[in-house]
Amino acid sequence: MSALFPFHGGLKTVRHKTESNQTRIWTAMLPPRLTVPLRQHIGAIAKPLVQPGDRVLKGQMIGQPDGYISAAIHAPTSGIVSAVDPQPVAHPSGLADLCVTIESDGEDRWINRQPVNYPHLHPSELRNVIRNAGVVGLGGAAFPSAVKLNPSGRSERLDTLILNGAECEPWITCDDRLMRERAADIVAGLQIMAYLLGPYEVMIGIEDDKPEAIAAMSAACVRTGYMVCPIPTRYPSGSVKQLVRLLTGKEIPVDGLPVDVGVQCFNVATAYTVHRAVNFGEPVISRIITVTGQVHGPGNFEVLIGTPFAALIAQCGGYREGVERLILGGPMMGFALHSDDAPVTKAANCLLAVGPAELAPELPVLPCIRCGACMDVCPADLLPQQLYWHARAKEFDQARDCHLFSCIECGCCSVVCPSHIPLVQYYRYAKNEIWALEKEKQRAEQARQRHQARMERLEREKQEREAKLRQKAPRVEVVASSGKQEG
Repeated sequence: MSALFPFHGGLKTVRHKTESNQTRIWTAMLPPRLTVPLRQHIGAIAKPLVQPGDRVLKGQMIGQPDGYISAAIHAPTSGIVSAVDPQPVAHPSGLADLCVTIESDGEDRWINRQPVNYPHLHPSELRNVIRNAGVVGLGGAAFPSAVKLNPSGRSERLDTLILNGAECEPWITCDDRLMRERAADIVAGLQIMAYLLGPYEVMIGIEDDKPEAIAAMSAACVRTGYMVCPIPTRYPSGSVKQLVRLLTGKEIPVDGLPVDVGVQCFNVATAYTVHRAVNFGEPVISRIITVTGQVHGPGNFEVLIGTPFAALIAQCGGYREGVERLILGGPMMGFALHSDDAPVTKAANCLLAVGPAELAPELPVLPCIRCGACMDVCPADLLPQQLYWHARAKEFDQARDCHLFSCIECGCCSVVCPSHIPLVQYYRYAKNEIWALEKEKQRAEQARQRHQARMERLEREKQEREAKLRQKAPRVEVVASSGKQEG
């Protein structure tokens, strides 16, 4: 195994993993109604291909990718489309988004699935298979994987392909159980990724508090040349920049991507879905989710996309007494749901029901004492205190100069702040304001360009009219002269 390169900062957190990782992955029940959002990925929303009254089969494409950065959406079961309209979705805003609602017929009938022999396909054809299967990053970002698997434009061969099995956030164990139970399938998907990207080396990073997952993945990687690399259990080791640093020693540039330093990174669950898409012809219609916290039966479930969170909680035996909040994701980077009626999406990896014991007490916010604790734990090696002052004063240019957009919003600084300042909220506010200002500038520039184009068009038309008048003027004079001579 190669040497590790520790990153700055980070935290040792209370793990809360054993609550949900002691039993196998269960298959969630088929609900009578599935609400499938058409926006489950970074990029353009998928175009609906169905309308109310249509009958669909399990795995049928119901949303077509719209543009290069987009992803397909598929029916999770067979049934009748009852609506294509805005419905509440899992989002911090609580706003609705366009969804396809399917009334299940209970038959769960598949489309005709077509596995492919990928070594006989051109890479572009194979990427198209992955794109049409709706494969996106399942580590949380939900970026279309076919785009990341396209090495075009690179003159040099990729140095390192990294598979992320760190799963560093407390409470979440879906990737842990997936690696324990389906390691061979993950490696099969990894081989497809390596076939497309052609890296010099392949590394799999797994936190060292997951010995069963490390053993299973190591056994699956025998005779592949892939390296399974245990990494220290330290949050946020699963963040892309920190994991790349840990395994390769390379620093991803500010506002840069892993590929800029010759690295590409995918989640283990993404590799698993690539395998299912290519070797079985199955699109992404389900995912494994951790359900934990104040529920009677915590565990990991393979859940159909579009399943209401309430149905999933019910399968776990319901809430325990005293639940105050339902968080999608982990306690560090997740967000509270407005309702458990929202549906499961591809990006959902954990449903955490929390009560008073799990929630940090509401303490009064005190003035910053400049202790530097936030700087010590920042994994991006930033100056959180300085960012806070600039964000609070709405000095957005200065915040950007302090590398605001290198902040991964991991929450380490907020956890250690003795003054209980919600630092990450200030950073998110500043980012949103900067994005809004950028959009306003873009709109103003577009309006200026349209106005300029209009003025140029009017001037051109005016000159054309004047030119036509000048061409007609001599003829008029000739006609007038001829009339005088005849007279």
